[in-house]
Amino acid sequence: MDLAYTISVWLLPLLFAITFHEAAHGYAARFFGDETASRLGRVSLNPFRHIDPFGTVLLPGFLLLAGSPFLFGYAKPVPVNFRALRNPRIGMVLVAAAGPTTNIALATMAALSFHLVVYLPAIVAQWAALNLTNAVVINVVLAVFNLFPLPPLDGGRIAVGLLPNALAKQFARLEPYGMIILIGLIIILPLLGSRLGLDLGFVSHVISASTAVVIRAILVLTGNS
Repeated sequence: MDLAYTISVWLLPLLFAITFHEAAHGYAARFFGDETASRLGRVSLNPFRHIDPFGTVLLPGFLLLAGSPFLFGYAKPVPVNFRALRNPRIGMVLVAAAGPTTNIALATMAALSFHLVVYLPAIVAQWAALNLTNAVVINVVLAVFNLFPLPPLDGGRIAVGLLPNALAKQFARLEPYGMIILIGLIIILPLLGSRLGLDLGFVSHVISASTAVVIRAILVLTGNS
């Protein structure tokens, strides 16, 4: 399989997944009263409005060329002023949930589309099937990963919106350090564990197991089991 073909079956689903994820946040924020993303042109399905040169192109491209067992990327986060929402706490939950929910919907649509592949010419069918397979995996991984309960991930913001005020304020203070903590849990801690002969990749295991369960459920529900 040549490089261009590999890129077309991985980066296209990734581009759609992260574009729709971010756009969903923008549409939800506007619906619930915040025009910040709308004023900046981020309430759009135009991928060029959401592409981050490093996170959307260079990072997944590097992982692909390096033969990484997983493909990961991200878009520019959609700016949301949660205080501008009509109901800030509930609005925060719904805006945050819009991204992962959209990814699950896209994964389900991709799984349903498997039933149409048989009507395509053989060479196109293979390409389409790989795209759809990767679309299911990428969208579910993106949804599950973002639901990890640590701000600034969507799961963390959902938790902030649902926790009692006192706990929510304390938890929200983690947001500036959230990505550093996540890198520590997913990358640094497992590397340290390997040096000590311990399996400390429990966060990655939980995300992988959850992803497998969701993918299996989608395949069963769409008649692909």
